[in-house]
Amino acid sequence: MPRSFFLVLAVQFISTLADNALLIVSIARVMELGSPGWIIPVIKISFTVFYVVLAPVAGPIADAFPKGRVMLAANFLKLCAIVWMMVGADPAWAIALAGLGAAIYAPAKYGLITELLPARDLVRANGFFESVTVSAVIFGTVLGGLLISPWMPVWTLPAWLSGSGNTSTALVAGMLVLVAMNALATVLSIGVADSGARYEKHSIHPKALFVRFCRENLVLWRDPTGGLSMTVTTLLWGVGATLQLIVLRWANEALGLSLAQAAYLQGVTAVGVIAGAVLASRFVRLDQATSLLPIGILIGLLMPVMLTIHSMVLAMILLVVVGALAGFFVVPMNAMLQHRGCQLLTAGRSIAVQGFNENGGMLVMLAIYAMGTALNMSLTVLVLAFGGLVALGMTLIYLSRKRQVTVRWVAKGL
Repeated sequence: MPRSFFLVLAVQFISTLADNALLIVSIARVMELGSPGWIIPVIKISFTVFYVVLAPVAGPIADAFPKGRVMLAANFLKLCAIVWMMVGADPAWAIALAGLGAAIYAPAKYGLITELLPARDLVRANGFFESVTVSAVIFGTVLGGLLISPWMPVWTLPAWLSGSGNTSTALVAGMLVLVAMNALATVLSIGVADSGARYEKHSIHPKALFVRFCRENLVLWRDPTGGLSMTVTTLLWGVGATLQLIVLRWANEALGLSLAQAAYLQGVTAVGVIAGAVLASRFVRLDQATSLLPIGILIGLLMPVMLTIHSMVLAMILLVVVGALAGFFVVPMNAMLQHRGCQLLTAGRSIAVQGFNENGGMLVMLAIYAMGTALNMSLTVLVLAFGGLVALGMTLIYLSRKRQVTVRWVAKGL
């Protein structure tokens, strides 16, 4: 692996760690302001919406400039977002600005991997990358819990930086930690090497970009391999984003934990995710990814098990097992999608299409969860619904794949 790949890994870890800690801090800020419960999934929606809205232009931007420079600009936007919330901005607006930076950042970081490495190394590289990313997601949640805990000092901003009304917050110290982390990610982005890849220039007219993006979506969805992996990752990322909020609520209702303690509990999932990702990167080839589809069904069936658990030890065991299955399953599927997308399109554009669909799935699932919360649906109903959706969806995908393989073998026999 080239040195530049590991620098990208470092930037990815710090940036993703800060993003997920920001989510917990933002939720704490919403609670500090006394906002209704349905605002919490709206916070997550605010971060995700630009992934979908900017998808037609994020890919071309990533391909038009050296991807290290795109990562630099994106991390600077996220830095500005945290400062904005710290001085009194509504958390939904501030995290939306962070989401804007993250949406620009995503095609650049993933596209750079496909430019730096040959296809034979993509599964291994994705094992590293997904381990780092998912670990940062989980540990970022834990860090967020620490940043809102009594362990943090209570600082106040100077009067000239804070206004009146709802700008006063006890979370300044935690927000300053996030400022420092995003500043570090921004500085490290300066050192990311230019891969040297250059792509054909295209029109940046909004209509041309939209038409081209729709065509690129169709190309990837109509491809048997690309469409299969896109369906799987869209479903799992959509449910996974919602499950993160469900686990926080479950930890509070079933285990009696505070928001900070519930954030710590999610950290144990990282152990399983890392183990599963490492095993996948070592033992699963790119052409074997589709054989792992039954694992997706098992993940859905395990989700309702949390409703029967009221012990911290059993909760930790369940989260480790689910994390290991998810890491072992998602890494090869993601690598297969990236490899096929790079073959059919360009690195940046294929990642933009992937991000559009996966984050579109997240928006739909989060909107459903927000509606369920606003209607006061019980935790039991929500967990059964989302677990059943994963199990049923993955079963249909598995049966569809078997049918495709059968038809192919019959055609060869003829």
